[in-house]
Order: sequence, then structure tokens, then C-alpha cells
Amino acid sequence: MLKTLYVTDLDGTLLTSGQVVSHKSCEIINRLTEQGLIFSYATARSLITARQVTKGLNFSVPVIVNNGVFIIDSVSGEKLVKNTFSLDQTEDIFRTLRDFGISPLVYSVIEGVEKFSYIPKRLTRGMTDFLDSRRGDPRHRPLTSEKGMLDGEPFYFTCIDEAGSMAEAYDVLKERYYTVYSRDIYSGDQWLEVMPNAATKANAVLQLKEYCGCERLVVFGDGINDIPMFKAADECYAVENAAPDLKKIADGIIGVNNADSVAAFIEKNFAGLY
Repeated sequence: MLKTLYVTDLDGTLLTSGQVVSHKSCEIINRLTEQGLIFSYATARSLITARQVTKGLNFSVPVIVNNGVFIIDSVSGEKLVKNTFSLDQTEDIFRTLRDFGISPLVYSVIEGVEKFSYIPKRLTRGMTDFLDSRRGDPRHRPLTSEKGMLDGEPFYFTCIDEAGSMAEAYDVLKERYYTVYSRDIYSGDQWLEVMPNAATKANAVLQLKEYCGCERLVVFGDGINDIPMFKAADECYAVENAAPDLKKIADGIIGVNNADSVAAFIEKNFAGLY
């Protein structure tokens, strides 16, 4: 009997379309966790917003946030693994984006505290909507100019706009960094995300698997950014509402995210093992 780690994506997978974990999913997963289930998540969200949308779930193992940039102790908030850019890399990314007329949100650890920096007068509608959805977030760091945008240890660049110049920037940056170009499942806005090459869900789930002393890894997802994680897993399952490219490589297709499909699958699978 192999010790198994179950890892799920959040948005579009474990979360409902209302961006919450349903009461039923919480009940199933918490009950199984008490029985020995080793369960975690891997998300593009930060720990702050991930905690908000996973209220009701009890985690005993570390979680993966910011698309694998950090593995964080779910109780203390301590960063167990941290992947950030070098100064040369941040300057290269910022310069490339500027050449295409793109002003990003830059996520950094500044004096031990996570912040996202931006220039309000350069915000697109999509970025404004995104920031409005995070009012009160202590990470806000608006600046009046480019000075200070690359302070601290940058680990994540996010751009939200229409296609066009962002697609061109993606073609350049994807050759040098881990870059994702996709549409947000909630707003429909186009996103361009740039992360360190070592910061992938694939690397992070394997590190977490080793940390937990597990021999088997089972993952769940819905988006193209889950493809590397699927390839790293022993078993991988896509929800019915997943991107077609992810479904192609999945070991199986489960129900839609709004039907508690991840929790139901784990309950059935876990019961079969024990």
C-alpha cells in the first residue's frame, strides 16, 4: 500500500464558480484528513487569497502557492521553499515588457514581507478590476514611477490586458522564463504571467511529495498551467470543465468543479486503498 499525496489546483478545480470550497467538499476532505489523507493544493494564488477561498478546510501539510514559487507551512505561514528571480532576470523581464508597452504588477518579497508593486496611472481595465477585487489587501504597493518596481526579491510578473502586444511579449519571454499566457476563467481577461523557471507546480509537487515521505502522487487540475504538474504525477485527473489540452494528457476525466468532483473522487479512491 503506497503512501499517497493528493494535490489539487484551486480555481476551476476544487473551487466552485463562486470561488469557494463547498460545504460538502469541506466535510469530505476534513473527514478523510482525520483518517490519514495527505492532501494539499497547488495554486497560482498567493497564500493570502488562497486562505480566503479555502476557509473551512483543515490542512496539516504545506501548500503550494504562486504557481510553485513558494511551498509554505499551512499553519505558521513559514516559507519552506522560495524561488525568486535574480536582479539581471528582473531587469530583463521589466525591460522586455516596457518595450511592448506593458506595465506589470510585480510581486516581490520586500524586507521579508510580500508586496505587489504597480503604477496606478498605467493600469489597464483588467488590472484595475483585479486590484479592486483585492481592496484591503496589505500587499498593495502603488508607486508614482518605475523607481522601486524591482525592489526586494521579485518572483512574479502579472500583466492583464487585451491580446496583441501581450502575445508578442509572450513569444519573447517564453524562451527564457516560465511564462503562461491564458484567459482568466472568471473575468475572461487575457493574462500574461512570468515566473522563474524553477517555480513550477511540477517542481513544487515533487518537492512536497518528498517532504511528506510519499511514494505516490495524484493531482487534479483544469488549466494549461497544470500541464507540467500532470506530467510529474503518478496519476492525474482533469475536471470536465478543464482545458482540452489538459484533458488530452489526463489519466481520467472527473465531473465538473461545481459538483464536488475532486472530493468525491478522493473519497472513493481513498476508501479503496484503506
